[in-house]
Amino acid sequence: MTLSAVFSENSEGKYAPSFLGTVPSTGTNIYLVRDQVLETLLEPFKEELFYLGRVYGSTPLLPTWFKHFGSGRGGAGEAYHLGIFGKSGSGKSVLAKLILFAYARHADMGAIVIDPQGEFARDLRSGAAGHEGLQLPVREIIEGLGRQAEVLGVSDLVLDRWDIFEEILFESQFFERLGMRRNNNRELACAEIVAHLKKKKVTLKSLPERASFDQAWALLHDEKALARIYNQKDRRAGLKDQVDSADRDAFFSEVWSPVAALFDESRSGARKVTWAIDAVLKEKKFLVLDLSGKDNEDLYWNARIQALTIQKVISDLKQRAEMAYEDDKSLNTLVLIDEAARLAPREKPDDAVEQRVRDQLIDAVRTTRKYGLGWLFISQTLASLHQEILNQMRIMFFGFGLSLGQEYDAVARLVGSRGPALDLYRLFRDPHSAFSVESREYSFMTVGPVSPLSFAGTPLFLSVFNSVDGFLAANPRLAGSGQTGSAALSEEQ
Repeated sequence: MTLSAVFSENSEGKYAPSFLGTVPSTGTNIYLVRDQVLETLLEPFKEELFYLGRVYGSTPLLPTWFKHFGSGRGGAGEAYHLGIFGKSGSGKSVLAKLILFAYARHADMGAIVIDPQGEFARDLRSGAAGHEGLQLPVREIIEGLGRQAEVLGVSDLVLDRWDIFEEILFESQFFERLGMRRNNNRELACAEIVAHLKKKKVTLKSLPERASFDQAWALLHDEKALARIYNQKDRRAGLKDQVDSADRDAFFSEVWSPVAALFDESRSGARKVTWAIDAVLKEKKFLVLDLSGKDNEDLYWNARIQALTIQKVISDLKQRAEMAYEDDKSLNTLVLIDEAARLAPREKPDDAVEQRVRDQLIDAVRTTRKYGLGWLFISQTLASLHQEILNQMRIMFFGFGLSLGQEYDAVARLVGSRGPALDLYRLFRDPHSAFSVESREYSFMTVGPVSPLSFAGTPLFLSVFNSVDGFLAANPRLAGSGQTGSAALSEEQ
């Protein structure tokens, strides 16, 4: 047996964390822990407890707590950074949604999900998370707790910075169709257009207008501007010939308009990224930014623009956090990032924008914890995620699929040993080896202060709920947050 937690009874009959000063004498009775025992021991904390599942390989519920990042009742006084790791299909997304529910119980806490693949957005739009057999009523639970939940897709977001427009123009087909390769000359051309538009008092929100395009197009006939783009006279002449022979109307409708529309504030229901962040920080909304582009038909969108948008979000969050800290306020906000290893890889990215995103994230996890801004990273890999991100994490969950090679070595370093805990972790079965979807078991090893039983520092093991009824029964505050939820849930099941 491995000692996990010790409690002692005081003179008032209350239990508190303690330590084992001596080895128990021979003949001491041993009993299996039951839910009633844990309930008695943790009676003072019952309002803070939340249940993600049961003790691995056993029947008792594993008590956990997810305190908000502010001070006062139920607060941790500072933000935590969390990580969920495991192979595809190990249950990471299910666990992440349960943790979001846990934080949603705190009325003064907001959350923003940066969703590159659109999974969290899909679940919130449909109302239920149809993931691997577990039909969680996502929207119903969050709104039943009195929280506002919203999804903003690509078509709902308005970009609002000239430097982003400049980079998107570089990435677009605008200069590609004029025969200009991706090089320094193309960068100079984009900078010239932006400087010219600013000089002519063109605003970002007026970019979709034909007059704005005409101003940009006119610059490509300006000899002085062309001389700043190309030193060689023949290159300047070649670009001018391409411009003269191009179909101007087609350029406007097919190339300029899809890019300019990203900055168009008149789009129905569209909001600036800064508005989205304010909604989370000030109104404490639960907001999902769907950056997959699946809802987009008329806007120019690709992986690079997605990275630029993520960079903008991270930068604004950091700036707001610093301002709040100066005013002696806590943001009390969680930021969830899916596909974390892609955004913050261990190896240096070749692309400059991806490099800036990684640097922003690394700086954020180093500095924002004291501002009340915590980060939850989800990743299929440990070995490929930047080490500084891992170093700053306080709570980590390790699912199936990290028990070999570099991944296992990374787990061992984070857990701090290769003893019985990791031996037990390696016994985790692939959830997809189960006979049916309903019988799949999503197991996790967790380290850090995620439970009142964590004070000994040893890892805890849990099997996440694989039924909605079990989850809601263990967390009656969620089940009772909306009585219509139970009926809807029964119909789905």
